[in-house]
This record gives sequence, C-alpha cells and structure tokens, in this order.
Amino acid sequence: MVKIEPFEVEQWMDRLETTPGSLNVAETCAASVSVDDLIQLCEDKDAASPLLLSRKLTYGAIRGSEALRQRVASLLDRASDAEPLPADNVVITQGAIAANFLTLYTLVGPGDHVICVYPTYQQLYSVPESLGSEVSLWKLKKENGYVPDVRELKGLVQANTKMIVINNPNNPLGSTIPRAILEDIVAFARPKGIIILSDEVYSPLYHSLPAGVEAPPSILALGYEKTIATGSMSKAFALAGIRTGWIASRDKSIIDAVAAARDYTTISVSQLDDQVASYALSRPVVGPLLKRNTELARANLGLLSAWVDKYAEVCSWVKPTAGTTALLQFRKDGVPVDDASFVLDLLDKTKVLVMPASPCFGLGKDFRGFVRMGYVCETAVLLEALPKLGRYVEETLMAKK
Repeated sequence: MVKIEPFEVEQWMDRLETTPGSLNVAETCAASVSVDDLIQLCEDKDAASPLLLSRKLTYGAIRGSEALRQRVASLLDRASDAEPLPADNVVITQGAIAANFLTLYTLVGPGDHVICVYPTYQQLYSVPESLGSEVSLWKLKKENGYVPDVRELKGLVQANTKMIVINNPNNPLGSTIPRAILEDIVAFARPKGIIILSDEVYSPLYHSLPAGVEAPPSILALGYEKTIATGSMSKAFALAGIRTGWIASRDKSIIDAVAAARDYTTISVSQLDDQVASYALSRPVVGPLLKRNTELARANLGLLSAWVDKYAEVCSWVKPTAGTTALLQFRKDGVPVDDASFVLDLLDKTKVLVMPASPCFGLGKDFRGFVRMGYVCETAVLLEALPKLGRYVEETLMAKK
C-alpha cells in the first residue's frame, strides 16, 4: 500500500473553515466570482453566453476543448522567447491539485531524486515521497527575500535527479522568482536533462513587485523543452468552484504520457466547467477579471501592511509581492508563539481563521510562530477581521505582566 503523509493544510482547512460565523482569512483564492459576474466583466456585450445549454453532455473533448487549451497556451506564452505553445501541448485537469498529482504520478518513482523548493504546498514534496522518490528540500531563506539561491542546487543535485519543482508565486510566502533566477534554473537543468515542474497556480497575480521590476514569465517561455507548468482557474482567476486546471509542457511526449496516465483516473473534465473556464480566459473577459483581482490584492495588501506595521512589536513578515497569501510570525516576549495553539484560540475567541505554518508548511520547528493569511478575500471580510485580530494580539501578546 502506498504510504502518504497526511495533507496537513487541507485537513486543517477541512476541519475549521466551516466554523459557524468565522471570518475566513485563511482562504487562498482571490474573492470568488459568479458566472453573472463574468458576464458583467465582459467587454464585449454581444459575446455568446458562457454556457451552451443545448450541447449534449457527453465526455466532451478528452484533453479539454480546443478553445480552452488554446487560451491556456496563450496565457503561458506571455513574454515568451520561444515558439508559440501549441494547444496540443496542454491537458485540462480537475484543478491544479490534480495537475500536480498526475504529473508526479506519471514522471517520478522509486530510484528517482526530486529537488523541491521549501516551504511550498505540501503536495509538491509529499507526493514524490509517497511514490518512492528521494526528495531534497531547496530551502528558501528570509535573508534572500525567500527567492531560491541557484548556487545551492550544486549541493542538492544527484546523479539520479529527475526533477526540480518550483512554485511561482510561492504559497505560503507570496514571494516571486524573477525572470533572471528562472533563467539560471533552466541553465542549470538543461545540460543535465532535468525536468523542471513549475506550479504556477497563483500566476499571473504579480500585483506588488517593486517599481520597474517586470513580472516573470511562465517557465515555458524560456525555451527549454523539459519544462512543465501547472495552473488553474482557482486562485488568480477566482473560480475555484469550477475545478479546472491544466498541465502544459514544451515536450509533447510528457503531455502524451500524462494524458495516457489520466485514462486510469478522470478521463476528461466536465463540459460545463470547460465552457466557463474558456469564457473566463477569452479576450473580452480575462483582462477585466485579472484587473479586478489585481486591484483587490493591492488594496487588501495595503490594509494588511498597515496592520503589520502597527503591531511590529509582536508581528513580522517579508511583505508579499504576488499571489494571495502572506506568512506572518507572531512573538510574545520575543519568543515565537505556538502557532497551532494560537490559531485555535484566535478562532475560538474572535472567529478569525488563519492557518498555522508549523504543521501545515513546516518540518519540525522550521516555521514556529508563523501563520498563513489569505488576504485577497472580499475587502469587507478583511476590514472586520483585522481589528479583531488586533485586539486579540493586544490582549494575549502585548499585555504587560
């Protein structure tokens, strides 16, 4: 039997996010939109309906509709130095979580070595381990702004290294791997034939980069064939409910392999989900949708940044530049709090929900005192949650003996 570690962040979310009356600032999606919202955002008021209700609900196109796969390919081609990505090099999946699992299930196993950035979404290192691969963690450091140091790859790589896994933007840190670093990773991997898997589920929500700094492209834009990008409609596109994601690669043999492996699992995605995703990524909609989510992220990050500044005595962070999540560390008398206990007590006393980093993103005590906050919720939720969090901090962490 395959042994897989408990998926801690998902189990914590499953247990707590339905707490009655909770203010959920643990959610990692940009505040969700409806189909009606998409129609209102559409710049072409004569555009066809998102759903063709007369279409027979067969399995549909097994790898995803031509329209959706082409729109995903166009999304990944931004700032590309390479030839346009063909639609045939994209497979549509049930969210990015299925995309990541299917990619790893297909490509790595016993005898393989995988290098994975850390911290990141636990799936990206726990699944290769469950499949029998050896995993080395490429630890991100605060002093580097949580950007990977490519020089460290020389000490991590082995003769059997099959894959390097990155996450851009990063969950839970909200940090960005810039283009120059991506190019260095490609330059390291190419002569060794190492596959690069880039989880880009929060891309292209690069909302707070320093002035003059350009958003990085997809890993597929850098001209290396053995690159894979996964993503979904859930985070940057605010459509988690349609459970639609993708796997894309410059290497057609990789796409054919994951498509063949998927025959044993889901076969295809829902035609209804495919239609809504295709509409959301269409030219008249995708621009306004990303503009809405980018502006929401910037505004909410400004509110959270002001809060962190106010409570700098007991709270610190590296301010995110992208995505929807931030990692905050809380201290009492200079000592990091027990973040799991902090989260449960906070929820009990204030109904504010955040996620503890030590059990959900840390191995051992790597992230003691840290909590992950999802700040790209509806602004009204954040405006209600932050004062309650502030009062709790004042009463429990700042109270004088």
